[in-house]
Amino acid sequence: MPVLTAGAGESRLHETLALLTSQLRPDANHKEDMVFLKDVFSERSLGYLMKIHEKLRQYERQSPTPVLHSASSLAEDVAEELQSGPMSTEEKELLHLLTSPHLKAVLSVHDTVAQKNFDPVLPPLPDDFEDELEEESVKIVRLVKNKEPLGATIRRDEATGAVTVARIMRGGAADRSGLVHVGDELREVNGVSVIHKRPDEISQLLSQSQGSITLKIIPAIKEEDRLKESKVYMRALFDYIPLEDKATPCQEAGLPFKRGDILQVVTQDDHTWWQAKRVGDSNLRAGLIPSKQFQERLLKLSRQTTKPTKLCTSRKSKQAGLRRSFRLSRKDRQGSSGEGSESGDSEFLTYEEVTRYQQRSNERPRLVVLIGSLGARINELKQRVIAENPHRYAVAVPHTTRPKKPHEKEGVEYHFVTKQQFDADALNNKFIEHGEYKENQYGTSIEAIRSVQAKNKMCIVDVQPEALKRLRTAEFKPYVIFVKPRVPESRRRRSVEYREKFSPSKRHLSVFNNPVMFLQDEDLQEMRQSAIQIDQQYGHMVDRVLIKEDSASACAELRGILERLERESFWVPVCWVRT
Repeated sequence: MPVLTAGAGESRLHETLALLTSQLRPDANHKEDMVFLKDVFSERSLGYLMKIHEKLRQYERQSPTPVLHSASSLAEDVAEELQSGPMSTEEKELLHLLTSPHLKAVLSVHDTVAQKNFDPVLPPLPDDFEDELEEESVKIVRLVKNKEPLGATIRRDEATGAVTVARIMRGGAADRSGLVHVGDELREVNGVSVIHKRPDEISQLLSQSQGSITLKIIPAIKEEDRLKESKVYMRALFDYIPLEDKATPCQEAGLPFKRGDILQVVTQDDHTWWQAKRVGDSNLRAGLIPSKQFQERLLKLSRQTTKPTKLCTSRKSKQAGLRRSFRLSRKDRQGSSGEGSESGDSEFLTYEEVTRYQQRSNERPRLVVLIGSLGARINELKQRVIAENPHRYAVAVPHTTRPKKPHEKEGVEYHFVTKQQFDADALNNKFIEHGEYKENQYGTSIEAIRSVQAKNKMCIVDVQPEALKRLRTAEFKPYVIFVKPRVPESRRRRSVEYREKFSPSKRHLSVFNNPVMFLQDEDLQEMRQSAIQIDQQYGHMVDRVLIKEDSASACAELRGILERLERESFWVPVCWVRT
């Protein structure tokens, strides 16, 4: 047989096979064998197998890692967003593709593989295990657990002393196996008896175990059905750190979150601890969070044991600060924002059920509400954006009792009314907020907002934060933006920033763009305190925080927010869209 002209190490496998086939030369002694080999090596299917083998080896050498671990969840979210509004031909085709059973199965397999590390391989059961099994009731469960938690919590029955599975975390190793159920009695972990151990000792034993875990379990008399994932979404109204929560049944199983995070609650079977996932997380394993009822009880108990403290900055002292610094001044508003603005329905801030919402073409535009801390100058920001595009944006014309000036027109700058009419409207709760300035009354009415929206324009209002509760209704569906200036830490740092930001020829103009640069430390401290106080009291109702560096950049950012608000979907309270 002739020698090959190219070595296997220098050629790819399918090329070597083709070269080998071409070198086969039948001779008199082995003619039939050579013909047979040539026919086998010439098979097209064998060539395809060789190419597949090479691709797999090449892919293996690249050590591929998944881009994300939740392709199925992402596909569901995309399909849900596509169905929320009118679709183009391309979008309909994409929706059909995402909802096809074959693609769903492929994505499901992808997620399963992406989340699991299949090493180490489960070793065979010891020979003497069968002798230890009790008849009928005991089962042996073998799981592979790596760095992730097992995904189950345990409790001890005070009456019997038995250690049982209290809950199975959705998406965890125990849940994916389908072999462990709520109510199962745990007897051994890796051959170590847990009958006389405390629950915390057992939890530590489980958390320290890596790789193969063998559990000896007495199954529950009636095994519960596996958890069915729900589509309940909650906006968190507080921060939660499981490692600081002594009440949690398992700190490792806790899900940390911050105020404003959107949580998908996958089960509420336990009235004390829900299971949830953060929307946008790649990890599909659910974690424990305190239920709404349990968190409210904790807050109520905390309130009873803690003496109330006075706010360090009163509204009156804030107004004094405004008068001290002309550059910070807004209109000196006194009075209330109308009855009903302070309701007791959010006495304890826990969760708010939300859903995705996108404005449709036949709906009135959403209301945009600006609130600001001291120095934010939100009225100036509002007027500048409206002036750039008066056909799309407008302001709610306020009411006033002051005399009309010669150049002013009724219904343009103000609605001019008598004091008697103003007082009657205030008494009938027609204003979202009102107050007195230089012995004249000013107020913004609900009808003024409706009048703008009736023209299919987006109404932009700036109000005191107290008015937010009055505006957060299904009718207005407000998008709340909290504007606060960026406040330097010290006068020395301000001086450095001033020199770096402005050239000598432009420094005289900087006062108009960034007056914060020239304030006293006393005013800056007051601005910081104002922002902190508003965030603490009203931050849970804010959709977006806008840090104002200067007027131009803040205006551009606000303009971008307004444009996205018209074409994108956002999370809103579910009661706003349910009929």
